[in-house]
Amino acid sequence: MEVECSLDTAFVTVSGKWRVHCVTASSTCDCQVAIPIGEEGSLLGLEVDGSGKSYHTELISLKDEKDKDKVAKAKDGYFVKSHIYTVKIPQFRGGSVFSIKIRWSQKILFHDGQLSLCVPFSFPSYVNPAGRKISKKEKIFLKVNSGATTEVLCKTTSHPFKELLRQAGKLNLSYEAEVPAWSSTDLSFSYSVSSNDIFGAVLLQSPFLRDFDEREIFCLYLYPGNSPDRKVFKKDVVFVVDISASMKGTPLDNTKNALLTSLSQLSAQDTFNIIAFNGTVYLFSSSMERATEEAILNATTWVDTNFIANGDTNIMLPLTQAMKLLEKSTDSVPLIFLVTDGAVEDERDICNFAKSYVSSGQLVRTPRIYTFGIGLYCNHYFLQMLAQIGRGHYDSAHDLDSIDFRMQRLFSTASSVMVADITIKSLEGLDSLELFPTHIQDISFESPLILSGRYSGTFPELVKVTGTLANKTNFVVGLKVKREKDMQLSNVLSKRHIDQVTAQAWLLKSEELEEKVTKMSIQNKVPSEYTCMNMVLVQSDEGKKTPEQFLLQKAYNKLSFQKLELNNQNLFLGGLSLGFGDLKATAENLPPAIKEAKPPEGLLGRAASNCCGRLADTCCGMCLLQTCTFVNDQCTIVCTQICAALACFELIKCCVELCECDCLQ
Repeated sequence: MEVECSLDTAFVTVSGKWRVHCVTASSTCDCQVAIPIGEEGSLLGLEVDGSGKSYHTELISLKDEKDKDKVAKAKDGYFVKSHIYTVKIPQFRGGSVFSIKIRWSQKILFHDGQLSLCVPFSFPSYVNPAGRKISKKEKIFLKVNSGATTEVLCKTTSHPFKELLRQAGKLNLSYEAEVPAWSSTDLSFSYSVSSNDIFGAVLLQSPFLRDFDEREIFCLYLYPGNSPDRKVFKKDVVFVVDISASMKGTPLDNTKNALLTSLSQLSAQDTFNIIAFNGTVYLFSSSMERATEEAILNATTWVDTNFIANGDTNIMLPLTQAMKLLEKSTDSVPLIFLVTDGAVEDERDICNFAKSYVSSGQLVRTPRIYTFGIGLYCNHYFLQMLAQIGRGHYDSAHDLDSIDFRMQRLFSTASSVMVADITIKSLEGLDSLELFPTHIQDISFESPLILSGRYSGTFPELVKVTGTLANKTNFVVGLKVKREKDMQLSNVLSKRHIDQVTAQAWLLKSEELEEKVTKMSIQNKVPSEYTCMNMVLVQSDEGKKTPEQFLLQKAYNKLSFQKLELNNQNLFLGGLSLGFGDLKATAENLPPAIKEAKPPEGLLGRAASNCCGRLADTCCGMCLLQTCTFVNDQCTIVCTQICAALACFELIKCCVELCECDCLQ
């Protein structure tokens, strides 16, 4: 495993070899590869080589409606859990060895001044080969590039790493061991960049040779630092919560828990209100309430009474009401915290309304909009765009169990603003500038600020960043500009750029922006709404003579209506995009769709219960023959007859291949 941490993104590359131990040498089977896609992750590539076949992934445009239909019906790749993506690789022979190389990206989380990464690195027992004992080696190479000039401090590690390199802003670690069994411990690693105060820099890089966008790349980052004395802004927060019929049960229960926990974290100087909505609006109070113990207790009772899932979904009405409640905010940061599981027809009107409201108000009094989507029926690009317009943040839960945790984490970011009203100066002299996000967010204790984009012209040597601190004083910092050589900025920034341009393309109904997303996706190998990832067969053993046993197995599978091989050598991998919501499902109040398919029964554990696997675990033919030498003649005759019967099904050969003991030596 190789892990490269750059700013707030980790790139994980896993290479390994597996032996197909669950079928006989004369048979074939499909192999299911489970890939642990991490926090806000994207599958970037997959290479498979074995049994004379070689596959690799590539991204193609989805202009043709036929291709879109194929992707929608794709069964070769899907999520079995919100964080586990599976790919089916067809037809590997029993006893063969195939190699896999997987690459994905995921977000590095930031909390309490530390960056933390968790990569699943534990293997279930049934993936261990059942054959003779073989050496098992684990190797992890970890590379950290914070982009800063200060020291990287390692806080916690799950494995005994050896330090290879330590420089300003950089750290290389490695771990290698020969183990009796595959790892049962996930890779976890946390680190901090040494500084008590807010710090940052601007990184520049030229595009690579064949980049369709010839403009220069820049990335500006600001980390909040570790100072415990830094104050946060007072908050005026309105919780806007969807209680339509589709939220019934676990979604609404977990949302209530997160809401009540967030209320308990407010200080007495904060104010709050709660709006529950379906087709109509229900207010906890006609005005903002101080977050006293009594008010929070009353709010808890009100939530228990009024959070009853029924009705349809109308977002414009409660959002307008929330804006009015926050009109009188002065020295605090007004927050709107929107939670929904559905899509509505007037989403573009809502974005335009929020945009006009933001542009007409004073900066410090403009409500920050934080959005949280539940399931796959809501339009996540609408929620991203709405949060971007409101200079807030967006998050989502694609499985119901994570609603509580992720909502609380998002609210922690919203409630810990230390610098507001950020402006970037010194860039006025550039010939052109494309900035992501277009509306600059505040600096929070729980989230570093990262701005990026493309430009043409001469970039200044120093960039001035200004803002307002919680004590009402001005914040000013000058960021040095440097050319980045070790970090590939186009890779680090590609997913966030693709997501934000996709949201713009949706809002403006722009085919030109859709085409731009397609080019960005294919160039950077990051899936998008307008591309599809498929696996291409680049090498095959079809020219070889097919064994007679394999032909019999093929005939049996056809009679059993089991598909043995694909007519099309391209495998379409579905489920890698979110879509733009489902108005029909929302109107019908269907429960939130989650990123979890129901695979064939026992999919991930089938290898453990296959007939050969069970036989190898309980009865070995060669061991049985050894035992016969110590028993009487009658027993020997019986055992010989049993072995003869097994030989008819070629199970003796299978047992010889699978035998793990020393009986053959």
